[in-house]
Amino acid sequence: MRQKGWKRLIRLPVFLLTLPAISALLLTSCGGTPTPALVPSDDATTILYLSSNKENEGSSRIISELAREYQNAHPSVRYKFENVSESDLSQRVQLLAASNDLPVLFSYQSGKPLLDLIASNAALDLERTFAELGMADSLNPAAVELLKAYAEGKGLYALPLEMNIEGFWYNKALFAKYGLQEPRTWDEMLAAAETFKREGIQPFAVAGKEKWPITRLINAYAIRKLGVDAMEKVDKGDLSLANSGFVEAADAVQRMGLQGYFGSRVNTIDMGTSVNLFLQGKAAMFYMGSWQLRAFNDSTQNKIGADNVGFFSIPLVRDGRGSLDEYPVNAGLTTSFSKSSYTPEVGDWMKYVFERYGDRAMSELGMVTGFNVKDVPEDAPPLTKMVQSKIGEVTKGALWFEARFSTKAQLLAWDNAQLLVTSAGYSPKDYLGELQRQLEADRATEGR
Repeated sequence: MRQKGWKRLIRLPVFLLTLPAISALLLTSCGGTPTPALVPSDDATTILYLSSNKENEGSSRIISELAREYQNAHPSVRYKFENVSESDLSQRVQLLAASNDLPVLFSYQSGKPLLDLIASNAALDLERTFAELGMADSLNPAAVELLKAYAEGKGLYALPLEMNIEGFWYNKALFAKYGLQEPRTWDEMLAAAETFKREGIQPFAVAGKEKWPITRLINAYAIRKLGVDAMEKVDKGDLSLANSGFVEAADAVQRMGLQGYFGSRVNTIDMGTSVNLFLQGKAAMFYMGSWQLRAFNDSTQNKIGADNVGFFSIPLVRDGRGSLDEYPVNAGLTTSFSKSSYTPEVGDWMKYVFERYGDRAMSELGMVTGFNVKDVPEDAPPLTKMVQSKIGEVTKGALWFEARFSTKAQLLAWDNAQLLVTSAGYSPKDYLGELQRQLEADRATEGR
């Protein structure tokens, strides 16, 4: 029997997540194991996956496992994985796209940057491709609609390898030790942060080296102050980043950085280190998406124990418009395919891998993905079930800060965010003013 909690449908304001069955037949030999690999022929197809994720973690691990199973049975289709740092990924993909040399599949941001690839006819229409391969029902309708919305309705050009909400994870044991409750307001959260700092515990783990975790915090405050649709209004030109609400948000995050709540060397901390700081009990709170469930559910990484990991929604701010049942919702770092690299051989490979992806990710890693799952395992990790429940509570979803920014504006937001949280001489108005001018320049170039 499935757990009752897993029978709930995930509800978003426009989309309904359903769980229809998908094919679970493994491509194996008659004995039940993949056919031993033969020596590849000279006309082998090479499928290269470029990603900032590590190959042995998360979605990359599942894709690589399935790809190598396929290669074992089809030696003429070789699989290769290449890792690139997260901070270099966007530039690398842009350079490859400009030279028409994109790999078969690649990780990329699913907002404005991907729109540029769609406009240049470089990305593969995945909804049409999945339909042609007879596997359209492998994708969760809500995830499809979410990614279409990110692409301004132009179509599905990225795969939802994850389905996430964002918020603050916290160390329950540390909160209990100092008599602290889950914060409902930003002021309560900062009061808790001050307590931890006084006790010699870093209040927040932040991967400043990756840059975007800083802008996620600015966005978190902004959507509680200005409303869940703040960044959509900015994209339409109905709201300026010079608005006092954005200034207040940037100021709040800058103060957190300057007061030492992010540690003394925030811009040297990469994602793996920030995760470890939290899971080793050295940081009390961690703003992050539920894609980090793979680390939280891994007992070899999680030294504080899954039972001590709690989660709270972005706290309310004074005179704000946001509510606790509104969350940033996203499909994580998505994966796209090169249109020019697509062949029938790639299609066969894609069908094998992604008909099985959702079930394998759930059974092995407890990941909530945008793919339908045939059978939710009874022993799914409690944190995974909790995220499933939280997603079911979402009334409205928010974009992340740079979702509709041009690549140039995105990089500007990231680079200057590092300066914002470490330099008192760089004001929130300076930060937002530069960004707003770039957005206006982009809008003029696009004729909007």
